[in-house]
Amino acid sequence: MLLQELLPAIREMSGDFVVFEQDSAPAHRARDTLQLLQYDTPEFFAPDLWSPSSPDLNPVDCKIWGMMQQRVYQTRIRDITELKERLIEGWHGLQQSVVVDEAIDEWRKRLRACVHVK
Repeated sequence: MLLQELLPAIREMSGDFVVFEQDSAPAHRARDTLQLLQYDTPEFFAPDLWSPSSPDLNPVDCKIWGMMQQRVYQTRIRDITELKERLIEGWHGLQQSVVVDEAIDEWRKRLRACVHVK
């Protein structure tokens, strides 16, 4: 899935330059996954170079996922089909200019603060 779907989609959206950040979540540390990313993605931050679950360094993900959780889990989910539908609806309901751009701006501020305090 990573090689066939995710990486091509990322490259299509971002152009030639991609920095792929990999946190140390167990699902992200599979040996084959790390080898693929190191080989196929030159600008790759391996798990040992990135703080796991850091709200200071991953606020874009934390902010957007928090909003998605509110939208998706408002009521009980019956099955996987309904979960998929809610995820798609929730994602399409996010406004780029309000949610994503704001989260990116916040990330820049936090990254500067992390660099400042070393």
